[in-house]
Amino acid sequence: MIKSALSAVMLAGAVMAEPTYKVLEFSDLDGWDADDHSAALTVFLNTCNDIKDPSWSDICDLAKTTPPARGFFETLFKPVLIEDEKDALFTGYYEPELRGSTKREGPYQFPIYQKPDDIVSGEPWLTRREIQEQNAMVGKGLEIAYADDAFDVFSLQIQGSGRVRLPDGTFIRVGYGGSNGRKYSSVGKILIERGVFEAHEVSADRIRKWVRDNPNDGAELLRENDSFVFFRTVNEVPADQGPLGAMNRSVTPMRTLAVDPSITKLGAPVWLEKNGRDPLRRLMIAQDTGSAIKGAQRADIFYGTGKSAGKAAGAIKDGGRMIVLLPTQLAYAKASGDI
Repeated sequence: MIKSALSAVMLAGAVMAEPTYKVLEFSDLDGWDADDHSAALTVFLNTCNDIKDPSWSDICDLAKTTPPARGFFETLFKPVLIEDEKDALFTGYYEPELRGSTKREGPYQFPIYQKPDDIVSGEPWLTRREIQEQNAMVGKGLEIAYADDAFDVFSLQIQGSGRVRLPDGTFIRVGYGGSNGRKYSSVGKILIERGVFEAHEVSADRIRKWVRDNPNDGAELLRENDSFVFFRTVNEVPADQGPLGAMNRSVTPMRTLAVDPSITKLGAPVWLEKNGRDPLRRLMIAQDTGSAIKGAQRADIFYGTGKSAGKAAGAIKDGGRMIVLLPTQLAYAKASGDI
């Protein structure tokens, strides 16, 4: 879900300002000295060769020699603060893990579907309500697996990828395979508007419990979201490794960052200073994207796989700042407006 780079976009009747670039020093980065730079270098190496930019090619070659990690970053990069009109916002994401089966049996009644052949890219298809009420997927043989919880399948569609744990302990990993082309609506926002919850009370766990406690109203609530996501089986990476990110490589818990690729280069190191209840000062790597991740100071932290990761990720909605590490010459060129 990568959006096209635009030099300027219209938002609420006004033209958004171009991002500004300011070169900093590593001494300006809060907590830089205390981080595990070797861990960041290992993650950087996972996707470095996939950066399609000559400015990065020599750096990637040097990274393969396993240099002292902190010196590598401090010698070849400059920290660059990129800002626009939007305030910094850092959230978390995770890979759901569902209980399921390849057969519809026992508690496993809620299907995870592949995309139908008659969906045309860019054209809206049936809404979620129409898909369910018209039994539009029945008899097409597109079921990848069946989960034991309807809300878990709904959450899987929001996250876009996940793992299904089968009864024998093995896994099927699924990734985003397309959508019905309809607009996404937040069921949490709907519950707030209806007065079911206050804004500060909403979380994935609270919504899941409400849906389970109110099966009829819960099913109706989920149908309010017109968007419906389809999946594909992912075999490119072992199920015990992280899911594939936007660079088609496994992402790493607490080191992978989802960014706006029209502003932040995919594969670039990013120093994160997240505030809030659990402050985080860490060198991350921009290896993923997301439809809601837009802006110079907007990012999503990958927390891992499963419910504990999901709970941690769901609690994150914090400010702070992020600083992109760019090759030295490129950093100064950006700051001076030469490119």
